[in-house]
Amino acid sequence: MGRGKRQVKAGRRALTGAAWAMGLCLLLAAVPGLARGPASVADVAEGLQDAVVNISTTQTLQGPGEPGPMRKGPKGSPFEEFFDDFFEDEGPDGMPRKVSSLGSGFVIDPSGLIVTNNHVIEGADEIIVNFIDGSKLKVTKILGHDPKTDLALLKVEPKEPLKAVSFGNSSAMRVGDWVMAIGNPFGLGGSVTVGIISATKRDINAGPYDDFIQTDAAINRGNSGGPLFNMEGEVIGVNTAIISPTGGSIGIGFAVPSNTATKVLNQLKEYGETRRGWLGVHVQSVTEEIAEGLGLVEPMGALVASVAPDGPAAAAGIEAGDVILDFDGQEINSMRDLPRAVVGTAIDKDVPVKLLRGGKTLNVTVKIGRLPEDEAEEEDEIEETLPVAPEGEDLLGLTIAPLTDDLREKYAISDKIEGVVITDVEPDSPAARKNVKAGDVIVEVTQEEVHQPHDVIDRLRAVKRSGRGRVLLLLSDAKGELRFVAVPTS
Repeated sequence: MGRGKRQVKAGRRALTGAAWAMGLCLLLAAVPGLARGPASVADVAEGLQDAVVNISTTQTLQGPGEPGPMRKGPKGSPFEEFFDDFFEDEGPDGMPRKVSSLGSGFVIDPSGLIVTNNHVIEGADEIIVNFIDGSKLKVTKILGHDPKTDLALLKVEPKEPLKAVSFGNSSAMRVGDWVMAIGNPFGLGGSVTVGIISATKRDINAGPYDDFIQTDAAINRGNSGGPLFNMEGEVIGVNTAIISPTGGSIGIGFAVPSNTATKVLNQLKEYGETRRGWLGVHVQSVTEEIAEGLGLVEPMGALVASVAPDGPAAAAGIEAGDVILDFDGQEINSMRDLPRAVVGTAIDKDVPVKLLRGGKTLNVTVKIGRLPEDEAEEEDEIEETLPVAPEGEDLLGLTIAPLTDDLREKYAISDKIEGVVITDVEPDSPAARKNVKAGDVIVEVTQEEVHQPHDVIDRLRAVKRSGRGRVLLLLSDAKGELRFVAVPTS
């Protein structure tokens, strides 16, 4: 009898387990995303492939061994090459030679507007667009190109309207969403790959406005300039770069988000160039050490290192040492958030900006200007120097002295710079480890201007009395480039 009961109980447990397993199977079957990847993308891909094109370019190089256009990624970036590189050396050394390149692109207007990467067409003598049906069209005009985002807009003259695709909202995409890439890998013709979004807002040191979508959808050489689609068939990215030791896909590809691309492409179409917003500040990251020097609980915002004298920020009263926390309603969590927010802002727009200054929050309004193309190339002229032996006093491992005419000459310091000059740095001191060097000028200590060595000493004593472990220095180099450094006080 006991054995029978045990058998009944065991049977009940087995039945319960079987029912639970059957229920789980039914649940997984009812929710396809839990059971497997997306359903077949054949219907979506079939309607899009006609709008995705192969871009073929040729360029004549005059010298032997001269590199083709944009062959290498930016120095310091985590990828070696952009991935459309196919070359043919058609001439002997010393003779002109032809360089060929293959990439991808896509039609965004039936009248013949095509998007691709700037590095695909840069320096090309001839650009041919190849369609999936075998037809070809020659590019009649490059409407505009932007090296900073690596985008280009081309024009062809079709006899009949072309099949076009539309852009979607890249900001709506989440990590884990399925995406589909269509392009021309290794010159094989239209190929479709599927994967997910691995990350968003990636900074790969490719340019000043990096905000890439990262995907594991297979992207290879020749996919440059091709579209990255969501499962609705909308373009949410322009495939631009990969990380790969071999040139083939290892599941780490990057695309320019559609929300960035559309702003650039609209300007290229209307003006033939980009017209970016300009705030007129140089900013740096708020590190944990700098946050401590500012009295912040945690690192946040973008620290203003310098302000262009005639720029929009100066007109609005923004000063070096301010921390920008919010720009036009967008929280600035890190330094790189600010340039991306500013460049996408309409020129002449009045923008509210939230600042932190001296521990207090301020709100100002800035009228955004237009970013000068040569802003980064502007430099102060420096006079030749003569060696002079200065005298100074020791402080924090630094020897400092008043900024006399002789010291200006010795260290080639611009007349525009005011402060206290550093004449020596003790080896292996905290300041030396922060790359502080002789010839740097202390402009501010804890966001207060200093003009004489005793100003620096007084501010340091105040910091020590407050119990802070670091003192925040605003330093200028001889050319006037400013940076903040948080130096330990003991």
